[in-house]
Amino acid sequence: MIKNILSAGVVILHGTAPDCRYLLLRSYRYWDFPKGIVETGESPFSAACREVREETSLDQLDFVWGHAFVETAPYGRGKVARYYLALSPTQQVVFNINPQLGHPEHHQYRWLNYHECRALLGARLQPVLDWARGISGC
Repeated sequence: MIKNILSAGVVILHGTAPDCRYLLLRSYRYWDFPKGIVETGESPFSAACREVREETSLDQLDFVWGHAFVETAPYGRGKVARYYLALSPTQQVVFNINPQLGHPEHHQYRWLNYHECRALLGARLQPVLDWARGISGC
């Protein structure tokens, strides 16, 4: 039996309904929420927060909905992505240099409403967006 590789991330919202926005990051042609691999000995929640800090510099997230999460079905080579939901008090995103790559992991970010996000996200991530909308009302 093949063990799935777990990555963890956060669906980040800014603002309140009806004017709330979701943060999407672009790497090449692919849009996603901030996420990354859970390291050995690290909890998925801690990994999600670390990845957000490393990829966007956002470090004051408010997990008003607690530690509820949703996971994707396995994809790629047995990867599963777990997403939490949080509010950000700011829209100021700064891409940090990934030391292993020598450049940022992402090329662009956008703060978008639900419909704009849904148009950019692939089929694997649309249920994640729907889950976040159901919880947040955004």
